[in-house]
This record gives sequence, C-alpha cells and structure tokens, in this order.
Amino acid sequence: MVINTVSRYVTRNNEILGGEPIVEGTRTSVRAIVGLWRLGVMPEEIPTHLPHLSLAQVFDALSFYLDHQAEINEHIERNHVQDELVYCSEKETPDMQ
Repeated sequence: MVINTVSRYVTRNNEILGGEPIVEGTRTSVRAIVGLWRLGVMPEEIPTHLPHLSLAQVFDALSFYLDHQAEINEHIERNHVQDELVYCSEKETPDMQ
C-alpha cells in the first residue's frame, strides 16, 4: 500500500480509487467535491451533503483541484456516466408517462 500525502488533507492511496486524489481518512475523491461545487453548491454547504468532511477539508480539496485541474478533469471525464445510460430505464418503459 502506497500512501502519498499531497496537501494538508488530500492524499493518494493506490488501494483506494486507483490512486485518485482523495480526502485523507476517507474514500471521498476530490472529484466528488468538485462535482458538487460545479453544480453550484457553495463550499460552505458541501459538508451538508458530505457530513463526514470538515469545511477545511473541502477548501483544501478545492485548492488542490485549482492547482491540478487537468488531472481532476480527466478523472471527472473518465467517470462520467452518459445521460442516455442514466435515464435509459425511463425511455424503455412506455407506461411511465
């Protein structure tokens, strides 16, 4: 197990999400925090959605993102689920109108 701390609260662990940056002591990826932020959730509100995180952890993850945007954006793209796959069950069920 290789653990590499990259900032105060952000770390990498090859055994968790393949080494993707996560908040230390959790399985929460920086990508997940950035996803909420991009949806318009204010950083101060993110701990409401992810109550196991402190505000300091959220701000550190966002700071990490701003310094490593290309890498995190790549993780976001790689893990993106197409809308057609998310909503396909609704399209396949004609009596759901």
